[in-house]
Amino acid sequence: MKCVRSPNGIKNLDKNAAGEEMGNNPVRKASDNQINKEEISKEIMIGQNLEEDPGFELLKRIINGNTGFNCEHYKEAHFRRRINLRVRATNSESYGAYLKLLKKDRQEYEFLLDALTVNVSEFFRNPETFKIIEKEVIPSLVKYRSGSLTRSIRIWSAGCAAGEEAYSLAILLHRTLKTDFNRYRIRIIGTDIDAQSLEKAKKGIYDENSLKNLDPDTKERYFLKQGDRYRVIDEFKNITQFKHHDLISNPRTDHFDLIVCRNVMIYFKKEIQEQLQLNFYKALEKGGFFIIGKSETLLGTAPNLFRPYNTRERLYIKEI
Repeated sequence: MKCVRSPNGIKNLDKNAAGEEMGNNPVRKASDNQINKEEISKEIMIGQNLEEDPGFELLKRIINGNTGFNCEHYKEAHFRRRINLRVRATNSESYGAYLKLLKKDRQEYEFLLDALTVNVSEFFRNPETFKIIEKEVIPSLVKYRSGSLTRSIRIWSAGCAAGEEAYSLAILLHRTLKTDFNRYRIRIIGTDIDAQSLEKAKKGIYDENSLKNLDPDTKERYFLKQGDRYRVIDEFKNITQFKHHDLISNPRTDHFDLIVCRNVMIYFKKEIQEQLQLNFYKALEKGGFFIIGKSETLLGTAPNLFRPYNTRERLYIKEI
């Protein structure tokens, strides 16, 4: 079947006027190939036009004003790529045309914000990082907190997407503490700016693909099977909190023992990354751990503040 994009998704070209399939008609095939070439040429032309389109700055201001999404904090190349995804998907030939669409169709803002906020996650994403967390980080936190009166452990999953990372950390805590799990005041806070992802995190229901890194015993112990989906056990929901939080503009929360912010800062401009890393340092308790993405590095004053713990896994510690 030959298909091209239409404003509403995919348009089927392999039907005649009566709606009957055309089969292997060679004349029709040639027509389809010609149409596909025209579509490709059109997309290339739109891409070239967008690079020179002066409406980009106006579009950023409109997005910021109508959604609160501060476009200026992001690297321009990355931001432009994400915007262009929606421009092409809606068959808009310019930023001005896309602005007109936004005015007419308010739902397009939802699709746009979904494109701007990159939410790619799964349980135990980068398993080697979680092995270090399980074997070294969590035992260190437990040992440090076991002598305190409150036995409090606070973890922040910054840029938590749909909650897979936060619940992965809950699994590791339970594996380590076992029967002592309920003797600790554990709070895992997941924050993000994507409302849809946060709602999914609160529900804690995931498909099979999200759990592909889990062995059968882990799935059986920590999830309830519901048809072809899996729901996180209530015990973990009781220790997790998911909320909207803009890392740049909202006040930070402090007193964390572990902060995980992986592959979030990489999309921001250098000066924003430097400020965020300083904020994370201040938000950590002494002896607390900080983990960033493998494609990210410490910038500005951060390398002088954090002590490297495992540079391969981008794991750092705040000195006691």
